[in-house]
Amino acid sequence: MQSGKNAAASAKETASNVAASAKAGMEKTKATLQEKGEKMTAHDPMQKEMAREKKEERKHEAEYEKQAAKEHNAAQKQTTGIGTGTHSYTTTNVTGHRTGTGGI
Repeated sequence: MQSGKNAAASAKETASNVAASAKAGMEKTKATLQEKGEKMTAHDPMQKEMAREKKEERKHEAEYEKQAAKEHNAAQKQTTGIGTGTHSYTTTNVTGHRTGTGGI
């Protein structure tokens, strides 16, 4: 049962990471398209440079948010307590796995 919970948590983390990567990719694409539009309408080289810098800033922000989401997803998986590997059995006050010795 524990491996099933661990697999579910891993699948949830992976799905969340994929979603974060997709969102970051969309934001980067939007930044690039906005830069192209601003460069087309700008006549001053300074305005074109500002458009490029704005694009780079938006791309870095999207990457930062993706990494923050991945760290959050990993922390979320850890806080669920999955993967600790120990179980407490109050009938014997022993921590660990039962060995299957009948009357325990």
